[in-house]
Amino acid sequence: MFTDHGTFIIGFSTARHHLAVAPEAAAIAHFAGQIKQAGYDHTKLLIRIAWSDKVDFALLETIIGFNIADKADCATFWSKPATPG
Repeated sequence: MFTDHGTFIIGFSTARHHLAVAPEAAAIAHFAGQIKQAGYDHTKLLIRIAWSDKVDFALLETIIGFNIADKADCATFWSKPATPG
């Protein structure tokens, strides 16, 4: 897990068949097209990079940069969920 000024930026974990990458949901929503184009499966909170896939480090760097900028004024660890309406 990586943080910046006390707020969550991105986490990584391993699973049997993939590397799990967990940025904030806003980053996955923002980069969903690029994530799909890279050939990765994803949910609202998780990107799965199969062990047999090439890691798109430039995409990960872009997602990390987005989260740092998006949360520059965030004073909590997790982003607050968007309120409907």
